Amino acid sequence: MEEYEVQCPWCGEWVEIAMPVDMVGEMVQDCEVCCHPWKLVIERRDEWGDPQVRVDRSD
Repeated sequence: MEEYEVQCPWCGEWVEIAMPVDMVGEMVQDCEVCCHPWKLVIERRDEWGDPQVRVDRSD
């Protein structure tokens, strides 16, 4: 598992998340602070590259 710190797009708090090393794609997760849903988008340029994690509001 890899751990990343992301900022909630709803409340602005920084939250640490864990995800599998080979994770790519989209997933929905609730903020641990305000409980609003996020859409996490995880992309990797290649199998050895660091992931790019984008957090958007989810409805």
